[in-house]
Amino acid sequence: MNFQLFLGSLEARHLADLRFSEVTRALRALSSAYVERRDTVVTEHRTLDGAGKRAAFALYYSPIHFVLVQQILAEVGAPARPGLVLDLGCGTGVAGAAVATTTTPPSRVLGIDTHPWALEEARFTYRALGLTGDVRRGYVARTRIPPDTSFVVAAFVVNELNEIDRRALLESLRAAVQRGTSVLIVEPISLRISPWWHEWAEAFAQIGGRADQWRFKYDPPLIVKRLARASGLRPESLTARSLFTRPA
Repeated sequence: MNFQLFLGSLEARHLADLRFSEVTRALRALSSAYVERRDTVVTEHRTLDGAGKRAAFALYYSPIHFVLVQQILAEVGAPARPGLVLDLGCGTGVAGAAVATTTTPPSRVLGIDTHPWALEEARFTYRALGLTGDVRRGYVARTRIPPDTSFVVAAFVVNELNEIDRRALLESLRAAVQRGTSVLIVEPISLRISPWWHEWAEAFAQIGGRADQWRFKYDPPLIVKRLARASGLRPESLTARSLFTRPA
């Protein structure tokens, strides 16, 4: 299934039992939580409380994050060969799917998350995009990276970890790179929520990686435009920071 058909499936899935006005109201609350109350709402995993917020996240942020990850991959170098993509803190599964769809044939995906709804949504994403994928409930910093993993992606999740768990994850990623795994970390552009960024950028530089700041022009699909217009959001450009390394 191509991306446009995936978007249509998302709309049918999440607007079946909710009015558009309910989703836009939830999107405004979700956006406010990310910007103004991140320290409490996000770290306590309350962003996905309620059907409205879940629908808003899937319909608005999922398409944006899928395109963003693919744009970054186009700049830093997409995986050259298919393999196993491990998506840490997978959410709706779009980051791992974005990586998997860049190889020919598409790679397999394994999504890891703590939230049951996110895992079910990731399953839907993989099926809708025609990918071979599986999900497991697990905590990012305690996830054992399978030895046959070709690519690890962690999008918008490292900032949610505490310092001890971030250090544990960094050591796990270093070991994975030594075994031949590529790693992509994607985070919001604001350093206010990522005071650890420079430490990680230095660590990635030591293993041959790179740190980048991105701003891409974006022509949103219709559903994203409608939600943005109704919620007062402006998704015409995509911004992020990334860390990327591949085996030498």
